[in-house]
Amino acid sequence: MVIVPRFVESVITTQRSSVYPSTCPPEAEDEVAPIPKTGGFPYLSLPSELRTKIYSFIFSPAPAHLDLDPTIFKIFQQTQLFAIFRVSHQLYREATHHFFSTHTFRIFPTYPGRYFKTKRPLLARLPAQYRDSITSLELRLGPGWNNPPRGWVVNDALGLAECTSVRVLKIFVECDPSDAIYKGFRKSDGFYEEFSANLFDEVMKRVPSIKTVEFDSYPAIKRSGGMMRALEEVAAKYEGKMVIWGQKHGWEKESEQIWLDAVLIHAASQRLSKTVAVLS
Repeated sequence: MVIVPRFVESVITTQRSSVYPSTCPPEAEDEVAPIPKTGGFPYLSLPSELRTKIYSFIFSPAPAHLDLDPTIFKIFQQTQLFAIFRVSHQLYREATHHFFSTHTFRIFPTYPGRYFKTKRPLLARLPAQYRDSITSLELRLGPGWNNPPRGWVVNDALGLAECTSVRVLKIFVECDPSDAIYKGFRKSDGFYEEFSANLFDEVMKRVPSIKTVEFDSYPAIKRSGGMMRALEEVAAKYEGKMVIWGQKHGWEKESEQIWLDAVLIHAASQRLSKTVAVLS
């Protein structure tokens, strides 16, 4: 016969919760007063300048230049940039106009792959009301210099007729096939230079609202080369257009700037005396 001492029995019968102090608050303390419901934030009552600043923050993840690029599509999906379009009709009108008026849209796709040869560039895929808000377009020249895609053609399907708010056309030159290093590889002498000049000319004809033409390129491109010469001859044809130079190249060589000054001044005096050239 085994006899269990009394003190062991008292320990066994004691509840565990009474042995250690409880860290849980009592039920009375756990009760929280309900938070009164308030109305929505009066966002539309904010000044328009402040709302514009907020739209800039919302769309900041988007790149400055938009194209048919899978990486850009991925950014849109991850950040849900366009969710604000579904809030209300007024927010839709304000946000869409801000987005399309503050980004540069590439006329022809340059991303390698199926989009590069598409017959429906980004502009052609946009509804007409969105194209009407665009203020800046980019024509990037160089991809496909030996065999341009068939979709690189300026026609009615491209939708330039609805781009009535465009003020700036940016032309970026990636390569100049007239350079000696392309000898033996180019389709024919002057082929791509003429092709590029025709694209530029057609865009200028179909978008008369353009006021400024910005030329830029990689540092290896020379102003005195065949590509830049062909493009500048087209720019000199249009009266009242301002020609400026982008920051990517730098255009730092004094000899090239003197040469370009002479070209533009000669074209202005011979054809269009009102053409303005701003040289930085």
